[in-house]
Amino acid sequence: MYIDKNRGGKCMISKWNNLSLVFRIIIGLCAGVILGITVPHLSVISLLGTLFVGALKAIAPILVFFLVMSALCQAKQGKHTNMKSIVMLYLLGTFIAGAVAVLGSFLFPVELTLTVGAEGIAPPSGVWQVLQNLLMNVVANPVDALINANYIGILSWAIVFGLALKHSSEVTKTVIGNISDAVSQGVKWIIQCAPFGIMGLVFNTTVTTGIVSLLSYSKLIALLVGCMAFVALIVNPIIVFIGTRQNPYPLVLKCLNESGITAFFTRSSAANIPVNMKLCEDLGLDEDTYSVSIPLGATINMAGAAITISVLTLAAAHTLGINVDIPTAIILSVLSAVSACGASGVAGGSLLLVPLACSLFGIPAEIAMQVVGVGFIVGVIQDSCETALNSSTDVLYTAVAEFAQRRKDGKSVK
Repeated sequence: MYIDKNRGGKCMISKWNNLSLVFRIIIGLCAGVILGITVPHLSVISLLGTLFVGALKAIAPILVFFLVMSALCQAKQGKHTNMKSIVMLYLLGTFIAGAVAVLGSFLFPVELTLTVGAEGIAPPSGVWQVLQNLLMNVVANPVDALINANYIGILSWAIVFGLALKHSSEVTKTVIGNISDAVSQGVKWIIQCAPFGIMGLVFNTTVTTGIVSLLSYSKLIALLVGCMAFVALIVNPIIVFIGTRQNPYPLVLKCLNESGITAFFTRSSAANIPVNMKLCEDLGLDEDTYSVSIPLGATINMAGAAITISVLTLAAAHTLGINVDIPTAIILSVLSAVSACGASGVAGGSLLLVPLACSLFGIPAEIAMQVVGVGFIVGVIQDSCETALNSSTDVLYTAVAEFAQRRKDGKSVK
């Protein structure tokens, strides 16, 4: 009997595509671990991860630029949005996350073995330098901002061009909207390749670092993940309840499931924007609001980064036997929140801002950079959880602001 091999292959591809993305990613993760243990010499597999991350990094800046510009130039005049409430929630959530990390570090102090370094990386010398870098990034050359993935600069120029194009012709607005849709579709195609990219990344981690090596940092990882889980499952539900006066967990778990899991594996808030936009659409939110709040949240809503900065800084303080009083802890919470909001504008992200926070306790830069080195080691887990918290919260706070406004207006939040 003749068997059509092409038809069989198409059937397999169809079955694969019909599986949920999360399930396919889990398959890729397991395959990466197995291949890393059984055929560690097959380095070509790690190339899949490199290509996947490279593709995300390449398209994410363009995505943010066109999404924000398109949303602003097509926004309807006089239409009410909840952007003020959303921005306040972003800032409040980031500060609370830093405070949770400080409290967690007091309750479960962690000490580090500072034997690793992070050579070739220059941390900011002070708060003024961070603020100066942020201001310079705001006015950076727009082409240079796109090339170097300077999201603060990308966001600022997208706002300028978006507002400038508000009075342009409908044809111009349509073209910009079409480009925005095309870039979003490109990101969706890349994310569909996530299972193979994750397989390559996990394979490379298993071969080069090894799963066992992470066990020596298990207490630090547990504290970081525990603080992030506390914010996601305790703090955020309280905020949702205050805003909606309803059971918060259906909304919280939906955001974690449909946004957080994808962001955990892609490790990119910017690349997760299309996923968040689709989730906002499914929740029935106002497009004029979430088309701006989601890209904005990917830039300044950094609760996970605030946790990382606070936990690693206090771990260094505990290791050196430095006594941390309550006023200093409060200052650290504020500093970590401010630094986290600017993390995307500083090369190296949240880890590179750890030396800045360490300077609050007089910790030498040499030791602080060793702490950064530890951060890079646990970054496999820390960065994934941090991105999952940040990205899922973008949708959550956008939804809370709108549902709270509906409740005030006497409308249903369903």
